[in-house]
Amino acid sequence: MSDDRSKRGSVDRSRISLDEDYEVRDWTETLGVTSDELIAAVHAVGNSADKVKAYLRDRKHE
Repeated sequence: MSDDRSKRGSVDRSRISLDEDYEVRDWTETLGVTSDELIAAVHAVGNSADKVKAYLRDRKHE
């Protein structure tokens, strides 16, 4: 199934795709991190947006 940018919503926003440049850009802006930080977070906890947010939040407090 292709990633259709016209279909936005909770399903599309529940996962982070590192394969799409626009998604990496959107997520880095949304989360206030660099692309390297986002990539490291996804590699650490998977592509679940909730898990990535929690991971980044926890790392910020270290």
